Amino acid sequence: MAVKTIWPIDHTCGHHADRDLSDRPADRRAGFAEWLARQECTDCWRASNEGDEQDKAAWLKAKRAEEQTASEAWSEQYRMPPLEGTERAVPWGVRCRHQILTNAYTALVTEGTTSEAEWAEIEENARTVTRAGWWIDQRSSEPEDLTELLRAATEADRPTENPFF
Repeated sequence: MAVKTIWPIDHTCGHHADRDLSDRPADRRAGFAEWLARQECTDCWRASNEGDEQDKAAWLKAKRAEEQTASEAWSEQYRMPPLEGTERAVPWGVRCRHQILTNAYTALVTEGTTSEAEWAEIEENARTVTRAGWWIDQRSSEPEDLTELLRAATEADRPTENPFF
């Protein structure tokens, strides 16, 4: 006798559904049916979580604004030059640069063996990279790689004094 594929589910919200569980291995259907019975039905779950997406979006917007304010204040405090790029890339690049450099300082100077003088040189080199996209591209890099990444930055990542270039 084959294990049934259609299971009657009485959800916690009071709704009943007959679920086709044929896409699950036969030995896992009963357990999954029990789990489903401890959940709201799909319609009730969607209705109760509908506002969550709006709440998440509002939270994310507030978080980004907070990060942006902190990053801009940090950039001003450490005399970082403005970044170049699209309207959307520049704020993101500023946040990335802030995160990359503060993480690198912590890893290399505070927790590592890099001296303040060596860090000042790294920081000065970082000031020469003003393309927002470069900082965005490096956002997942390891702090130990920063010096090499800054050396690898091309002329396209650094400003030129010639306005006709």
